[in-house]
Amino acid sequence: MKKIIIISTIFIAHLAFSQIAIGKSAISTLADNVTPNPNISLEFGAGNKGIILPWVTSAAGVTSAVPGTIIFDTTDYKIKVKLAASWKDLSIDTNGTADTTLQNSLTDQSTAKTVIGTNAATDTTPGILVLSDTNRAMVLPKMASPHLNIKNPAPGMIAYDTSTKQLAVFNGTVWSFWK
Repeated sequence: MKKIIIISTIFIAHLAFSQIAIGKSAISTLADNVTPNPNISLEFGAGNKGIILPWVTSAAGVTSAVPGTIIFDTTDYKIKVKLAASWKDLSIDTNGTADTTLQNSLTDQSTAKTVIGTNAATDTTPGILVLSDTNRAMVLPKMASPHLNIKNPAPGMIAYDTSTKQLAVFNGTVWSFWK
């Protein structure tokens, strides 16, 4: 397992100064000159897949979160985004669910971190995946009607609905949509 983590870290570190596309025909980097848009740090391809946000046992326990951090809180089964001094709930329904038994016995590696962007080598922002560019953004996975097309969504999944032009978040039971 450690070898996989080390190899992955070296590979990701190699790409740390690049723009990255995941789920496209190939991983795109600046060196390849095939990036879809120079204003994107991280982009996901189209398809019936979303990204799964980090699970935490309580938003209140995430003391080092910076504005823009997005999590799935397993205490109340809500997807939350950190704003200036508080967490904003992105899940409308309060009846979420998540089976955390697979991760309950695991220990977090406190130093695990990947930084993508031009100042990746010096970035000190806390987080697991940090996009350090100040002039680029992340593009979520895009698809029509994720609530219909993602067959087995996981709690904490997020995607962009191209049909309704809304953010779609899954709390383990139902999808919520945000314009």
